Amino acid sequence: MALATVWNYCVPVAVLAVAFLLRTARCQAVQAENVTVLEGGTAQISCRLQNYDGSIVVIQNPRRQTLFFNGTRALKDDRFQMVLFTTQLVRITLTNVSVSDEGGYFCQLYTDATHHQVATLSVLVPPETPTVDVKQEAVEGGEAELTCVSPRSKPAATLRWIRNGREISGVVSQQDNGKTFSVSSTIRIPVERKDNGAALSCEAVHPALSGQKRVRHYRLDVYFAPTVRIVPPPGILREGDSLSLTCSVTGNPLPRNIQWSKINDTLPERAEISGPNLQISRLSQSHNGTYLCQAQNNYGRAADHYTLLVYENVSVTTTVPPTPTTSQPIISYPATPTLLTPSFYPDPEDPGAVVETHSAVPYAVIGGVLALLVFTVICVLIVTIWCSVRQKGSYRTREPILAWY
Repeated sequence: MALATVWNYCVPVAVLAVAFLLRTARCQAVQAENVTVLEGGTAQISCRLQNYDGSIVVIQNPRRQTLFFNGTRALKDDRFQMVLFTTQLVRITLTNVSVSDEGGYFCQLYTDATHHQVATLSVLVPPETPTVDVKQEAVEGGEAELTCVSPRSKPAATLRWIRNGREISGVVSQQDNGKTFSVSSTIRIPVERKDNGAALSCEAVHPALSGQKRVRHYRLDVYFAPTVRIVPPPGILREGDSLSLTCSVTGNPLPRNIQWSKINDTLPERAEISGPNLQISRLSQSHNGTYLCQAQNNYGRAADHYTLLVYENVSVTTTVPPTPTTSQPIISYPATPTLLTPSFYPDPEDPGAVVETHSAVPYAVIGGVLALLVFTVICVLIVTIWCSVRQKGSYRTREPILAWY
């Protein structure tokens, strides 16, 4: 009877104790929050408690090393700091975060039954401004091969080539460096001389940049052979003048050495060369000839020539007839006009030629003489005709008188 009584008493007590413990275990709980942070930033790892009764709280890193034991530092790493410990929230901070800190951080609550939650720390590595490598030099008529490189990012960055607002498709490659990635994009484009200095850009897009872009600008460098053009002086050159020639040179790379020479002869003693300029003072006809300007770089050679023709100085004189004055009236005109002394002038088509010409003739005098001659002839004709008619009339008058007799 006594044994039965004890049994009946102990069993309900044990059941109640187990039920209480189970209820306590169900009521006390812990929650953790996932965290994403940029490399080099500060991460906040929080553990939220429910119905905390003072049990032991332990926070561990991804390698299961204890960081804090009920608010007390357990691991010697000054980057971790306990910033808050209450009955509802436990929070630590981690400064200067690196990708090696990434992983799950354990928030554990030790009661009769252990409860834990994992706060996952994710670290983003934004890309630096990408670099542009020239894999193949751009030569006129060939192709340029350019590679844009983003050496480190997490997750992998997206690279885009842009020219004149349009995207150029490239060949993309990606390499896994553990927890980070390196990405490259290679393009091949045909180039001409006009493409020298063309603007290209490579853009790196990444979630950590919050819609911004890291851009590397690049100017295309196209190599080509030189071109040469001699700028001639204006007008014609005569003895005693000075000659100044300029040799205009283009090319990439720009030729440094410009050579002046005279075909089949040496340069005159008075010739002065200053870079692309050639000057000769006090020209004479002995300086006549063809002058040559040459330039070259690693991609070709070019030349241009100028033919110098120095003309002899010619005195130009013109005889001007005197102008009659009102105080000396013209009384008579000579029957035959007198031509003035001939003079010479240069031919405009050939400045070296001399053409003979006469100065202006007094056409008014000649016209007056001709009019006088014509008038005289007309008067003589009229008088002659009148005399002839009168003589015939007298013959007719005499014939009847003779018949009468």
